[in-house]
Amino acid sequence: MWTKVHEWAVTVDHKKLGVMYIASALGFFLIAGLEATLMRIQLAFPNNDFLPPTTFNRLFTMHGTTMVFLVGMPMFFGFANYLTPLMIGARDLAFPRLNAFGFWLFLFGGLLLYFSFLGGDGLYGAGTAPDVGWFAYSPLTGRAFSRGNSTDYWTLGILVSGLGSTATALNLATTIITMRCPGMTYGKMPLFVWLMLVNCILSLVILTPLTAAQVMLLFDRFLGAHFFDTQAGGSAVLWQHFFWFFGHPEVYVLILPAFAIASEVVPVFSRKPLFGYPFMVGATVMIGFISMSVWAHHMFVVGLSPAANTFFAASTMAIAVPTGIKIFNWLGTMWGGKIRFRMPMMWCTAFIFSFVIAGLTGVMLAIAAWDFQLSDSYFVVAHFHFVLIGGLLFNIFAAIYYWYPKVTGRMLDEKLGRLHFWIFVTGFYITFFTMHFPGLLGMPRRIYTYDAGRGWDTLNLICSLGVAVQAVGLLFFVWNLIRSYRKGEVAGDDPWDAWTLEWSTTSPPPEYNFERIPVVHSRRPLWDLKHPQDPDWKYE
Repeated sequence: MWTKVHEWAVTVDHKKLGVMYIASALGFFLIAGLEATLMRIQLAFPNNDFLPPTTFNRLFTMHGTTMVFLVGMPMFFGFANYLTPLMIGARDLAFPRLNAFGFWLFLFGGLLLYFSFLGGDGLYGAGTAPDVGWFAYSPLTGRAFSRGNSTDYWTLGILVSGLGSTATALNLATTIITMRCPGMTYGKMPLFVWLMLVNCILSLVILTPLTAAQVMLLFDRFLGAHFFDTQAGGSAVLWQHFFWFFGHPEVYVLILPAFAIASEVVPVFSRKPLFGYPFMVGATVMIGFISMSVWAHHMFVVGLSPAANTFFAASTMAIAVPTGIKIFNWLGTMWGGKIRFRMPMMWCTAFIFSFVIAGLTGVMLAIAAWDFQLSDSYFVVAHFHFVLIGGLLFNIFAAIYYWYPKVTGRMLDEKLGRLHFWIFVTGFYITFFTMHFPGLLGMPRRIYTYDAGRGWDTLNLICSLGVAVQAVGLLFFVWNLIRSYRKGEVAGDDPWDAWTLEWSTTSPPPEYNFERIPVVHSRRPLWDLKHPQDPDWKYE
């Protein structure tokens, strides 16, 4: 057993590191889910005393931080690590040791953050987790309002994880640009690879200001600097600019991989080539550019000038255009296809439906006047959970059902998968669709309790019951992963009759990926091999 542990601990194989990223992210996801469940128990009834307010503040800080930095980004790096070299016909990433270094930095940063429960001295010397929110607004993070070291654990943990993410993004982008197999021009790359390339470049750009802001915050807390100390002439709004220049493009860093997964799954299960490939690539690049000019829509109520509010409202609405192109192209791919509703396709279909709802509420929040009314209400919480669970998580489930056979050589059980799907999706809508209404009725976010008689009581109880339903669905998913690994149906090399290069290797793939580096002639190289009488390259 120790030999096996040592083998994984010292590996530089991109596939093993990809699995380690995904397994770590799933572990953090279960922890974040437990934190969310505790918060929903507290909010199920008015004037509930299940949790004290300090504990509630720590839980929503750790839940948000974990989901964004320790679940979303590492999950995307895990799939990119495992699949990118296989899809472009390479044997590994450009810098294998840097890849391992990036993973261990990410994991160490996450463990450092959670060590705060034991080591972050609070006012009375006991361990205490950060309680400043995942956004860590100034002046909450100043010494006057954040005593002890819990905020330092937040800053250092995210800083270290961010350095790991930067190393991995640089490595992936270099690999895609320099190591594609013969014949794979940019116009013939799988869309998954295109989206990962844009995503890595976007990550490199937006992580820089976040890293700078965290270093400046450490200077404030330890060296007497006053970048964000309003009492000494610093600016709290400066932190918001730094943070949201990272924070909103980060939404697209999380959602572009979800788009990448849907762009691989939908064509295979519709039995048609992806509709409008050049438009999909163009829309991806547009999203990458526009996403860096929308950050201040999180700051409409800060008091920016009318001209600034108008610009950021317009740019936020403009990003709906390339996003809409993607949705219409997925629907165009499904139109007239011979659709197979296996588990990956079911999750992608649920994603498209949920993401349309999230897009509509997103456009509503882009209107400054509307945002003035709903800023920091539960309507916003409902909106971004529709984006990140209905968008990101649904497609992560699709990806796990789709590529699990390639990684393990075994199929996931379809019956358990359908139980997981229907129960989890039902719980998701019970919780987050309902959550729009207390937001519209004025319920603020981040409050640990509320008085009865405001019209929020029943709605909050329904939201909390929905979380319990989601938890039952997740139990079926975890049981399926464990059971199918031992007793699942043997998958074979290409169980879905797919078209990209990763399916041309064995399941699981050998350490060197390909005995011979493949040569491709179209965007669907396996289709060309299976149908030499009607290859795609005749028509591209």
